[in-house]
Amino acid sequence: MDRLQGKTAVITGAGSGLGLATAQSFAREGARVYLTDIDRVRVEAEAERLSAAGYPVFALAHDVTQEADWDSVIGAAGAIDVLVNNAGVGRPGNIEEVSLKDWRTVLEINLDGVFMGTQKAIRAMQGRGGSIINVSSIEGIVGEPNLAAYNASKGGVRLLTKSAALHCAARGYNIRVNSLHPGYIATPMVAGALAALPADTAAALQADIVSRIPLGRLAQAEEIAPALVFLASDESRYMTGSELVIDGGYTAR
Repeated sequence: MDRLQGKTAVITGAGSGLGLATAQSFAREGARVYLTDIDRVRVEAEAERLSAAGYPVFALAHDVTQEADWDSVIGAAGAIDVLVNNAGVGRPGNIEEVSLKDWRTVLEINLDGVFMGTQKAIRAMQGRGGSIINVSSIEGIVGEPNLAAYNASKGGVRLLTKSAALHCAARGYNIRVNSLHPGYIATPMVAGALAALPADTAAALQADIVSRIPLGRLAQAEEIAPALVFLASDESRYMTGSELVIDGGYTAR
């Protein structure tokens, strides 16, 4: 269990869901892991649990929309080898109904946060090399009528990743930048989005989503985390500007 031995990783949105599952997987593979999240209480509790199990993990409060927070996180982590830009939110709403406030909130967290993280990580990794993994979504590849802001943000992450990857390659930085595109995962974010709907609407929506997944179920975060281990490790040293899709067959139709 040493695929990430000697590496230092920062994972945003690591207080729950995919971020937490990734932090656990990285720690098991030997990485020194900084879990960051806007929810200080939650991320500190999870870091304490992992630390008690003997893993070198640390918690940092982090609002990914604030440049000062990024400077503080990168400064605390020091010489980082891996950044996972995972923090994100979703707000339902089609193009006619989504409010400007929700649009801006989603873009600020999902896209501006990834922009700042990628920029700061490139500067921190220069002269050493590293791996930046931007968590996009299948919604950055295909559209959903009721996710206008989320589609826009995740599509932006997809192409920002390619631009950054080409830039780093052209400069000879030895910094790889790839995007991960999960399908629907049983995480608190998805559960929260469903809980915000009337019960009958939520049940119908979940049934519709599952009906469109060839494997017939939502993913578990622990089924996606190994892909991030691969992208963080030297096993993926010839990958950059790539998009890795793990969606139970959703986009194969």
